Amino acid sequence: MKTAVILHGAPNHDEVLDPGVPAASNHHWLPWLQKQLIVRGYEAHTPEIPKACDPEYSIWQREFERFDITHETLLVGHSCGAGFLVRWLSENRHVRVARLVLVAPWIDPDRTRTTDFFDFEMDPEIAYRTQGLHIFNSDNDMETVQTTVAILREHLHQVQYREFHNYGHFCIEDMGGVEFPELLHTLV
Repeated sequence: MKTAVILHGAPNHDEVLDPGVPAASNHHWLPWLQKQLIVRGYEAHTPEIPKACDPEYSIWQREFERFDITHETLLVGHSCGAGFLVRWLSENRHVRVARLVLVAPWIDPDRTRTTDFFDFEMDPEIAYRTQGLHIFNSDNDMETVQTTVAILREHLHQVQYREFHNYGHFCIEDMGGVEFPELLHTLV
């Protein structure tokens, strides 16, 4: 069965507490992408990670592992969600997936928001267990994302890199809307 899991990032506390801001799993381009994949026959999920503003790996792992991840699964991670996927796949080397797309990936290189969330040995061969490993980066994203992208490109083999102009952190405000056709095209 064709499946997809789309992981949000780690919102800041103000976003979480603001009743006018959608939950992280229903924000930005995530629900649009989920719907597009459902229309194309995928069982697509955008799980809401509890306490995502204070990332704790065991919580993310528990929520993510509720899904059956197979060679037919598309994985998409935004920001901290992308960093989580790199760690999870590095620690689960027996798992093969269809495609992996890391959008504005973040592994907290300065450890300003996390302590041990990103303490792991990166598997440089993740791409060999996929039908494609893609990194989407914007030329005007924050410095910690640029540092993360440089680290990932240095350590991961066979990365397909795509740079966008003025997409910021790939949030609704940065992109001017919720549609993300470039991501959909890469996945299907």
